[in-house]
Amino acid sequence: MHAPVAPVRTSLIEGHKSYHDITEDLCAPTEKAPSLSWIIAFIISIATMSFGLFSLAWTIWFGIGSWNLNRTIGWGYDITNFVWWIGIGHAGTLISAILLLFRQKWRTGVNRAAEAMTIFAVVCAGLFPATHTGRPWFDFFMFPYPNTRGPLWVNFNSPLLWDLFAISTYFTVSLLFWYTGLVPDFATVRDRAVGFRKKLYNVLSFGWTGSAKHWQRWEALCLVLAGLATPLVLSVHTIVSFDFATSVIPGWHTTIFPPYFVAGAIFSGFAMVLTLMIITRKILNLQEYITINHIESMNKVILLTGTIVGVAYLTELFIAWYSGYLYEQFAFFNRAMGIYWWAYFGMMACNVLSPQIFWIKKYRRSIYITFLMSIFVNIGMWFERFVIIATTLARDYLPSSWSYYTPTWVEIGIFIGTLGIFFTLYLLFTRLAPVVAVAEVKHILKSAGDQYIGERAKGTQGSEAIHESAH
Repeated sequence: MHAPVAPVRTSLIEGHKSYHDITEDLCAPTEKAPSLSWIIAFIISIATMSFGLFSLAWTIWFGIGSWNLNRTIGWGYDITNFVWWIGIGHAGTLISAILLLFRQKWRTGVNRAAEAMTIFAVVCAGLFPATHTGRPWFDFFMFPYPNTRGPLWVNFNSPLLWDLFAISTYFTVSLLFWYTGLVPDFATVRDRAVGFRKKLYNVLSFGWTGSAKHWQRWEALCLVLAGLATPLVLSVHTIVSFDFATSVIPGWHTTIFPPYFVAGAIFSGFAMVLTLMIITRKILNLQEYITINHIESMNKVILLTGTIVGVAYLTELFIAWYSGYLYEQFAFFNRAMGIYWWAYFGMMACNVLSPQIFWIKKYRRSIYITFLMSIFVNIGMWFERFVIIATTLARDYLPSSWSYYTPTWVEIGIFIGTLGIFFTLYLLFTRLAPVVAVAEVKHILKSAGDQYIGERAKGTQGSEAIHESAH
């Protein structure tokens, strides 16, 4: 009679890989010629980025009047897209920092690309407030430095200034955390390279040798940066929500905005990570490292945060009704039944209803369903930001000033351009560094092997004890 052996958790690496196999597979995209699909994607990204830069130049040359903003709706596509990009940038730090602190091993398949996504999304987000000032060459007025301007000193009571500090801090810590994780992998690529590439990667890896001291300092620095980045995940979108919550406009002036915005940011960020990773694993043949188990784990997070966002929507409606405040009730009634009803119901369908499909395990593990849902969530979260901004401003206290906002081709072009910038930077990143962390995947492989050996030994000891007791 033999005791049953404890089951080993499903592997996060498929294909019975050796350390050499991992190095070959993950470094190959940086060493081999780009595939046809990568070249096509890069050409499309460059084209859309060029159109966006042209639209941006048009705005600077002709002024904000080239946008369709008016006296009622002073915030339109620009702030909508700003908040949307900041939300997308949230998931990278969440995956990298919080999951590292909680020792979640499934992060290794997606954390590198998610960290890069954070950097590129914040770059795209920064274009909108810089452009919305109307005179971007005066943007240095926003920075608090000694000067003789006197009354033009920055307004520390403004949440827009809080945005500047929060996002710049978030960007700096995220950039350091991303680059720190890349150092061992840059050294791996360096050891395989020749000529100029070897010199380049030697500079990028800071002379990494893989000694015990280097590994010790690397792990300590990663933990310190993760500890710094974790509160930033919560603070950045909280402060972005203060842009609205500290106002006195009905529909904005509410205390639910900070947790509501944070949950929505994580929700949209994970959706964008899934969009990128499903495409990446197919184009770069990384199916054995970005597995169905990684996708299922992320779908569980999307289901959780989507449900939280749905509860927040319903809470807003309930509080507006329960308050008895006429203007607050009208603001939410107008969102659902007013001129922008299509945006509101699009938001509810994409953000609240569609993620509920992930209660079913078969759909959580389906590549096609996951990719489709990630697109829906990205669209729905953009609708959410548009609903908060446009529908609230379109109907203010004075019916004589009510208006309807539709973007011009310049505003649409800038948004399309930021998508082009984002994907151009991401595609270049896939050629410069391993998309999946080589060192961390090897560590996971070693940990899985140690776990398997330990559980086999435990099972064998149990069976021997039963055998002796039987005799």
